[in-house]
Amino acid sequence: MAVIHRTHLKPTKLELLTSWLPTRPWYRGGVPELVKAGGFRLDDPEGAVGIEFMVVTDTSGPEPACYLVPLTYRGAPLDGAEDALVGTMEHGVLGRRWAYDGCHDPVLVGQLQALIGGEAQAQDQNVSDTPDREVTRVGPVPSGLAAAADDREGTELRAPDGTVLRVRRLLHPDTNISDGAGPGVAGYVAGAWNLPDGTRVRGLLAVLSA
Repeated sequence: MAVIHRTHLKPTKLELLTSWLPTRPWYRGGVPELVKAGGFRLDDPEGAVGIEFMVVTDTSGPEPACYLVPLTYRGAPLDGAEDALVGTMEHGVLGRRWAYDGCHDPVLVGQLQALIGGEAQAQDQNVSDTPDREVTRVGPVPSGLAAAADDREGTELRAPDGTVLRVRRLLHPDTNISDGAGPGVAGYVAGAWNLPDGTRVRGLLAVLSA
């Protein structure tokens, strides 16, 4: 299980994301004003890469917007992933860390596949060795997902058999998750986050289509 260190980060994750989000095609705002709204973690089986699915709320616009930002944290640069680099930060315990858009990191993609198929357990975002029971999943283990592609609607990963995993970036509450995610859906991951007024909501985070 990953250990959550109680220490400082410089710059903070929110500071990194404030600069990075406006460069993404799926970001709908201008200059972000971000607050943490929720998320969860996954464990790297090798214990080398930190994996976090962070939800942030941007309050800069007329209406708050909630975004899902999967992140990986590494102790050295990831070869060939320069375009996916969110930024670097100094960790009070681990030293310099390279933060990446996790949809472009094979370690996160592999563990997300395992999560969908029930072979990995979501972990609490803030407490070590504690499962996150609010994260639910349905589906088989997808395999062979190709490099991620970002568009205005989110991030898409395709497999040779035509299966598509779409990671939702702009999140919306959904009260009908148990009824399925729509025609042609083979699986999904759902989770919870907080609205600015403190309301706890749930919604789809990733959808696997056959």
